[in-house]
Amino acid sequence: MDSPATGPTELGDFLRTRRARLRPEDVGLVSYGVRRRVPGLRREELAQLAGVSVAYYTRLEQGQSHHASEGVLDALARALRLSPDERAHLDQLSRPARTRRRPAVRHDTARPGIRQLLSALDGVPAVALGPRFEVLAWNRLGHALLAGHLCFDSPARPLDRPNTQRLFFLDPHTRELYPEREQEARRAVASLRVAAGRFPDDPQLTELIGELSMKSAEFSALWSRHAVSNCTFGTKHFHHPLVGALTLDFEMMHTPDGSGQGVLMYTAAEGSPSEAALRLLAAERRPDARVLEPERP
Repeated sequence: MDSPATGPTELGDFLRTRRARLRPEDVGLVSYGVRRRVPGLRREELAQLAGVSVAYYTRLEQGQSHHASEGVLDALARALRLSPDERAHLDQLSRPARTRRRPAVRHDTARPGIRQLLSALDGVPAVALGPRFEVLAWNRLGHALLAGHLCFDSPARPLDRPNTQRLFFLDPHTRELYPEREQEARRAVASLRVAAGRFPDDPQLTELIGELSMKSAEFSALWSRHAVSNCTFGTKHFHHPLVGALTLDFEMMHTPDGSGQGVLMYTAAEGSPSEAALRLLAAERRPDARVLEPERP
């Protein structure tokens, strides 16, 4: 059975949602006011724009063709007005399925250099994340900002370590942390879509998506839209239970080894109330602050 993250219908679902958001007039097609049975573009209209046959495009959307050329994908991307992140996602979904053994469950650890970086970022909330958005390590301020209600050493327990996606959608404490809930939810799901495209055979990622789909109607509704965005920087608003409102810029720096790990860092504008709030939050740290994570086997 197909998982919520992968399967032959993923490409078709993605293409359908992308063409559903475009109207004929958006792409220069003439609409004569005839009642349309489908939202957005019809298959034949998209095929015309991309310069492919309707029969071929239909097979592609129905998961019956797995060998689309780069030229066809480029034409579809232009016709659908895909963003660079969406174009990359289309390429990943279009790769022929490979017969291989299901990978074993693995529990990642952050490299020593990443742990040292977190410790060195004094005054900057920082979190090391794995490819499934699991928390591999955090510094004292990162923990205080995002999950002060959890034990600081919780990332050291692989079987129940925190996961930022699970916290956002299922944890009531985290729900209160984000005043702009709808925007953050869209951003979280779009980022998870990128991960699902990059690691389609990861059983833990598939399990996470299935769990969120079952337990959160909010997540399930957003997941069905197939939005894709590699959200590596931007601004987030918080309402922290200890220091109140914060507006912080974030940067997600991915490691270049293809593991999917990265370091998420938050900063405040110099001289801003948010900078003062971070200093106040930092004062709550215990003097024995250090980065904790599982020991290497």
